[in-house]
Amino acid sequence: MDLMDVTVFVEAVRAHSLASASRRLGIAPMAASRRLAALEAELETRLVHRTTRALSLTPEGASFLPHAQAMLEDEMEARASIRPSKAGASGLLRVTTSVPFGLKVVAPFVPTFLEANPEAQVDLLLADGIVDIVEQGIDLAIRIAHLRDSNLIARRLAPNPRGLYVSPKYLVARAAPKTIAELTDHECLTTTGSQFWTFVTSERKQQRRRVKGRFSSSSPEALREACLGGSGIAMLSGWSTKDDIAAGRLVEVILEDGAADPLDIWAVHPTTRLVPAKTRLFIAALEAHLAHR
Repeated sequence: MDLMDVTVFVEAVRAHSLASASRRLGIAPMAASRRLAALEAELETRLVHRTTRALSLTPEGASFLPHAQAMLEDEMEARASIRPSKAGASGLLRVTTSVPFGLKVVAPFVPTFLEANPEAQVDLLLADGIVDIVEQGIDLAIRIAHLRDSNLIARRLAPNPRGLYVSPKYLVARAAPKTIAELTDHECLTTTGSQFWTFVTSERKQQRRRVKGRFSSSSPEALREACLGGSGIAMLSGWSTKDDIAAGRLVEVILEDGAADPLDIWAVHPTTRLVPAKTRLFIAALEAHLAHR
């Protein structure tokens, strides 16, 4: 299969026009049309619907597109593997992470990475749920968790301390809890489907405590907003509350007999493919960035 034919197909889909694709690739429109026709003939199926003004994928074209993109990325990675290491990252890197961590930490870091790697592109997918990175063709996931066994490769990037936080508005009506047990008398803002918080006690043991409250959410950012509004106490990551603490919008609740169980920040990628330079360099740069936060 001629990779230039594949390139014309992918670029035409991206530009929604064969004419625009030919201009971007620096070839004649007739040559681009012939290459797309040659690819369809080789695959024995129509990949796109073409009109004078627009181009759209057929069902077969939609199925083939991610494979075509992977072929082009693999070629770029193969070329990058034999380039001098100082050449930096190149190609499209698809990264996923949670919405709040992506907005507060990863997105502000990306411009620095792109500046250092002029031939790299980053597509950042933000989602509060767990994304299947193999199924969706994603190169890298940044996750904050106690990781379970899986068929993925994980590298610990940094610790992720957590704490209990509350707004001054909430404390007007009642005093802050002083012990883990006293949390049962407070409004606790919990993750959907979970009624337990885990603590590390002063004896270095883990303790799970059932908590309750009138508000829960699958989104950490929604819990933070409810906490800011005075709805209760939330267990949040330190990076998400740093600005609120500095501005006096939130205060940390310090317990005498324990602290919130910390998590870790992990870089997770598939095991089925060699780790390309763009992924390795992004992980290393993000790890350095987190170390200086």
